[in-house]
Amino acid sequence: MKKLWSVMLLGAIIVLGSCSSYKYNMTRVQKLDFSQYKTYGWLPPVDSLSKDYFTNDIAKDNILSTANHELEARGMNYSKDNPDLLFRYITIVNNKSRMVYGHSGWGWGGPWGFSPWWGFGGWGRSYPVGKEKVRYSHLIIEARDRRTNSVIWQARGSGEIHNPEKAINNLPKVVEGIFKEYPTK
Repeated sequence: MKKLWSVMLLGAIIVLGSCSSYKYNMTRVQKLDFSQYKTYGWLPPVDSLSKDYFTNDIAKDNILSTANHELEARGMNYSKDNPDLLFRYITIVNNKSRMVYGHSGWGWGGPWGFSPWWGFGGWGRSYPVGKEKVRYSHLIIEARDRRTNSVIWQARGSGEIHNPEKAINNLPKVVEGIFKEYPTK
């Protein structure tokens, strides 16, 4: 019995540890050769609906220093004079609602009614009991071709915020995740 609990605990840790708290999305000009871009610069950040979460110097430094490191790792060089690409970032923090579920009967079902030990819903059912407000942050980084002044790449990292300070400290991880979506390695 003790061995069964150890195996179940290990499985739960692996499942929970594999979940990323941030989701990443990307769009780009599909037939464009990104290896032609060798230099980059920065445009000022877009004034957005960040509710003052990411408008301070620490957040700005976390974003820019990590992004510079990621771009240099991809063979690009910073240039103030006539860079090939101009990058900028946009931060948004907004409130959303999500359903909260209750569970009737025996077993663990969570909000989706799925239990890995007792099958779908355990021995009961999940049902909506209300809504809760959650706060989400979005960090968008986009690249503009300086010659055409058109956006050629844009990526977004989005995640739930529980604590503003922790969200600011997580910005380097979010920026790294965003640049994993950049077309060149």
